[in-house]
Amino acid sequence: MQQQQQNQADQERRQYIRLDSVLPVQFRVFGRDKKEDSPDWLQGFTSDISKGGICLAINNPSRQLLEFVSDPQAVLDLIIEIPLIKTPVTASGRVAWVKEVPGPGRKCLIGLIYENIDAGQNDRIMRYAITKKAVFPSSVAAIILLGLFLGVNSYMNMKLLKGNKMLVKQLVTILQESVMAKQKISDISKEKQDLQLKMQALQVRMDSLEAERRKESEEKRKAEKLTAALNSLTKEKNELQAQLIALQHKENKVTEELLQLDKRRTVVEKANFDKIYHWLTVHQNPRTGLVMSFEGDDSLKDWAFIYDQSLAMQAYLLFSDTERARTMLDFFAKKAKRGDGLFYNAYYADDGSPAEYVVHCGPNIWLGIAALHYTDRTGDRAYLPLAEDIYAGVMRLQGADGGLRGGPEAEWFSTEHNLDAYSFCNMLYKMTGDTEYLVGRDKILNWLVVNTYNRSDIPINRGKGDSTIATDTYAWAIAAVGPAQLEAVGMNPDKIMEFAEEHCAVEAEYVKQDNRTVKIKGFDFSAAEHLARGGVVSSEWTAQMILAFRIMADFYSAKGIESKVQMYEAKADEYLNGLVNLIVSSPSPSGQGQSCLPYATQDSVDTGHGWISPKGKHTGSVSGTAYTLFAYYRYNPLEIE
Repeated sequence: MQQQQQNQADQERRQYIRLDSVLPVQFRVFGRDKKEDSPDWLQGFTSDISKGGICLAINNPSRQLLEFVSDPQAVLDLIIEIPLIKTPVTASGRVAWVKEVPGPGRKCLIGLIYENIDAGQNDRIMRYAITKKAVFPSSVAAIILLGLFLGVNSYMNMKLLKGNKMLVKQLVTILQESVMAKQKISDISKEKQDLQLKMQALQVRMDSLEAERRKESEEKRKAEKLTAALNSLTKEKNELQAQLIALQHKENKVTEELLQLDKRRTVVEKANFDKIYHWLTVHQNPRTGLVMSFEGDDSLKDWAFIYDQSLAMQAYLLFSDTERARTMLDFFAKKAKRGDGLFYNAYYADDGSPAEYVVHCGPNIWLGIAALHYTDRTGDRAYLPLAEDIYAGVMRLQGADGGLRGGPEAEWFSTEHNLDAYSFCNMLYKMTGDTEYLVGRDKILNWLVVNTYNRSDIPINRGKGDSTIATDTYAWAIAAVGPAQLEAVGMNPDKIMEFAEEHCAVEAEYVKQDNRTVKIKGFDFSAAEHLARGGVVSSEWTAQMILAFRIMADFYSAKGIESKVQMYEAKADEYLNGLVNLIVSSPSPSGQGQSCLPYATQDSVDTGHGWISPKGKHTGSVSGTAYTLFAYYRYNPLEIE
């Protein structure tokens, strides 16, 4: 009989599907006489679950309870709690078997066969158990895979950061070696020039002695002395010639070294600037097409200033990435909200909503400029109406004297905005042939001459009635108006460049990502001597000045004045070398370790023009990064060739 009961219990156990789901269960026991053997509700947990019943686990059961449940006629009332479901499942079950589990802490397992349970509620229990059994391994696998992915991604980012830093270091080293080689050639050239002058002087003396010897050949003694002196001078001349030949060999060797350095520089520069461009591409939001202007500053997180969007668009066009530029233009042509008919200064890159409700004409003009560059490079005139619409909006701000106010709510006049407008009108005329744009351009130029180019001590004012020095107005005067036109209106482009370099060029300390402190030679936002903070190098405004030096070199190349060409090219190279030292590998997740440039050598400092530089001296700025590309590739955004 006992063996038969044991076989029946084993058979009951085999009926359970092992769905290991732990659910809290309240229960009480009824005996033979249908009275409660345990009047109080007790606590247990499911161990296994099947369609026909459950395995109930009870911790530290009393001996009395064990006696109750060991009765073959015992029936348990059950209340089973299911997570996330408000109403518990009620049921009753007959005891099929009881097992005490040995080990620390007493535990009892009771096999129950349902006697009474609602079919729908039973299905709910099974669905939960099966789902949990299926989901848990998947969740664990997903977590493991995610962990592996994050680990691999972190490892790849570390390798990418390391590789980028090595590329930047290589480029800096090559540039330094190139500068040293050029200096060697310059020193050798000077030494050669000195030797040649000495040789010329010797030749004059030799010719004089030779003439004297012939004249006084009748005086033998004197002739002998003259011959000896002539021989001595001839020997000295031969020695100088030997030195000159040695110097020529030395110069040839250094020149060959410089050529090899230039080849290496070209390769390493290309790699670095490709990574700089890639930083701009990974920051483009796929939903809006906008590019976040700054990394590292939580107060400007996700802000996309429209001036920066223009620069990013032009960088995409420079690399023939027209689809990216078109995506951005689509946003402004079809989706962006406007104020007073013009675009707001900034939008959120993620959803395209306005980030600030301020309208200035300068940033709007830059959007128009980007649209015109797109039209010029692709031949697609779909966004020409956008540029013309912006022109109509900003020209409503033109005063009787020809100057454009800063914005619909502004009463001030900015030189920078009017330089933008001069260039914008020029471009519109080139794209459309409509002389209306020439009329607007000439009025703006007249305003510039009367209001901002009217002092000899400060060649360019920041605005009407504002003599503050702003470095970008000097660079953009060269880039927008051009050296030839500046000369035509009585301005001296050389003096403009000299003034900017004398008052705005600085050498500032910059702490690199590896905590090394380096000196960067570049351009400040303003005249550094007027600010207590000391010199700060702006990556964007330094790049603007580099481009201006290149434009000046091209100007004098057309005139055939080689000395000026070499001078301006040398200055451009010197400041570009400084910018290379500012390249960082983006540490932010969005930057993906790509190369970029910070906004300035210091963060959170007064620019001198009414705003503070953003935080993040080791994180990227769209304006600084894009304009550095322009400087390197000699691309002038304020002109359509």
